[in-house]
Amino acid sequence: MARQHILKLSGKTSCRTFLSAVSMLFSLIAQASDHWAFQPVSRPAVPEVRHKEWPSNPIDAFVLAKLETRGWRPAARAEGSALLRRAWLDLLGIPPPLAAQQAWAGSPRDWARVIDDLLARPGHGERWARHWLDLVRYAETNGYERDAIKPFVWRYRDYIIHALNADKTYDRFLREQLAGDELADRSAETMIATGFYRLGHWDDEPADPLTDRFDQLDDILNTTSQSILGLSLACARCHDHKFEPLTMKDYYSLLAVFDPLERPRAGRRELTLPAGSRAEIAEREERDRRIGELQAEETKLRNASIGRFLASGKTGLPQPILDAFALKAEKRNAGQKKRVAENQERFAAAHAAWASPDFKNGMARIAVELRTLRERTPDLPEGYFMREKSPKPPVTHVLVRGQATRPGERVQPAAPAALTGPALAPSKPDQYTTRRRLELARWITSRDNPLTARVIVNHVWRHHFGEGLVRGGDFGTAGPKPTHPELLDWLSHWFMHEADWSLKKLHRLIMTSSTWRMSRARNEEYATVDPDNLLLWRAPYRRLEAEAIRDSMLAVSGRLNRRIGGPSMYPSVPPQALEGHSDPEQIWKPLDEEDASRRTVYAFIKRSMVVPMLETLDLCDTTRPSTGRMTTTVAPQALTLYNGEFVNRQARHFAARLQRKAGDEPAKQIEQAFQLALCREPSETEVSAALDFLVRESNNALNSKQQALTQLCRVILNLNEFVYPE
Repeated sequence: MARQHILKLSGKTSCRTFLSAVSMLFSLIAQASDHWAFQPVSRPAVPEVRHKEWPSNPIDAFVLAKLETRGWRPAARAEGSALLRRAWLDLLGIPPPLAAQQAWAGSPRDWARVIDDLLARPGHGERWARHWLDLVRYAETNGYERDAIKPFVWRYRDYIIHALNADKTYDRFLREQLAGDELADRSAETMIATGFYRLGHWDDEPADPLTDRFDQLDDILNTTSQSILGLSLACARCHDHKFEPLTMKDYYSLLAVFDPLERPRAGRRELTLPAGSRAEIAEREERDRRIGELQAEETKLRNASIGRFLASGKTGLPQPILDAFALKAEKRNAGQKKRVAENQERFAAAHAAWASPDFKNGMARIAVELRTLRERTPDLPEGYFMREKSPKPPVTHVLVRGQATRPGERVQPAAPAALTGPALAPSKPDQYTTRRRLELARWITSRDNPLTARVIVNHVWRHHFGEGLVRGGDFGTAGPKPTHPELLDWLSHWFMHEADWSLKKLHRLIMTSSTWRMSRARNEEYATVDPDNLLLWRAPYRRLEAEAIRDSMLAVSGRLNRRIGGPSMYPSVPPQALEGHSDPEQIWKPLDEEDASRRTVYAFIKRSMVVPMLETLDLCDTTRPSTGRMTTTVAPQALTLYNGEFVNRQARHFAARLQRKAGDEPAKQIEQAFQLALCREPSETEVSAALDFLVRESNNALNSKQQALTQLCRVILNLNEFVYPE
């Protein structure tokens, strides 16, 4: 490979430029040969530590060993109620209800049971599905000018939720999304999983269709490489990667895996396909063929009978009506079309009264057979995914400077050469597809692949600790080194072998560690040396994401709708947000508060108009894989949370809930408000301030006691402690 690049460079560069390029190339190759992320996953020995009473599992030994090299000690354990709230927010995205708070005794012996209970709840899949949807650029419209809806794409979202709740093993989870249609046990579920490929933005009327075709493939390749392998391979589309040992040939060799995919459409209109096993699809096709024959027979019988009816002279209908019905639809003038429309029932009744027994018996027989066919072979769910129409793959070329009109060297499917894992096995097409994606899925999920387990372990760690062990999630040579490389490898090896790719077991191990259960207490000495908490000497201080903030408000107000799955709901949107659109009446459905009170993972995500509250609170960019959301602190967030229509509506519901549960006694209302929202008792100072506020506001001529309580609820929902746990 190096020799090929030298020859390519030597023919068209100056000597100095050539030598510089050669030097850089060999430097990259040398980096790749010993880059930590490209090496096989090892199983480091768990380190010995001096303070043996602190570790609860091997995670703690790795963390504590690093701290002890500096003579540091980890922060004390978080208090019981704060720890319980943190666990609920981490795993479910909502605070614990009063019953859960009262059941929690705060005993360390009960902690594993608490975690197991949370992992078993349906809300876990809803909470963690959104993290995966960020990675795979999930949205429900195509973007661009028309921003058309992706039909039935919500079924992919529901697949992710169900898979996480069922603890589908991560290797199987990936195989279904990458090659669900090529698996031996293909089903409707695995077909819907391949919607992974079709989630990106799409121009339904591109100026250059050929270039657009490669843009779509680039989107697929980029999403796969970043979300699963932690590599920015898309940077090698037009030239060899400037900073990584990834070449254009690597890029187009991997793109060849996806080249056979086709996007089902009719012009600008997106098409869906039935999802099912090969046998189910064949059975449905045979059913539809027979239904077509019966419908043709039905039409023939009806037309023949109507023809005889019109010629019988015994219709009892005026001649103008008969003349209109005698003509084919396309030959009727406006007056005749009107007569037909106005007399359909009258004509049908007259024909039915006249029709012969043979006609009626024939129509009844067809109706029975049609009903039997549909009952015996019901419709399959419609799915939103791509397909391969032929087992014969297209020819894939390196595109010179990334231009679709300049094909260069022909390439075959292959994994990036710099990786030290297994080679990508040649595919063996069956009668339906090339099976290239199945081989890619096997390569990615091999336990010898150096990246897959490391990347997902880092992803899960980041959502529990605010930052990954590899910050930013870039596993290339230009990315940062892990803060705890031995811990990352130990966890990755454990995840593949002992946990057998179980994400729930990974959550459990992390959350039962003493590391996760540390408090957020600040140590000024440590903070001076390690301000970013790279050594994990305390728990991180971080804000909840937009979905958890909104869901927590719904849970606290008592309005959270627990219905799982199905078509997306439309949260309330300010009228001003719709004014700039050409058809504001159609772009967003009117508010149905009951439906809109479902969890935020079910919110309709429109690329050209994201729900303002979610956008303000840093929803990710849905046009590309998001390995980590930004967390900003800007004035519109405070305005949204204090003056927004949604928050004020939840404050009213919250106040009504307090009146139902705590009666009219202000002290009890305040106590329960703090328990529900913050999972703790209010301090004496807080009680005093809240009581003074209620008295003062109630005495205001414009306010009632209920309005005063509503305003207090609004304040509680806006506390830093509500959106920054602990």
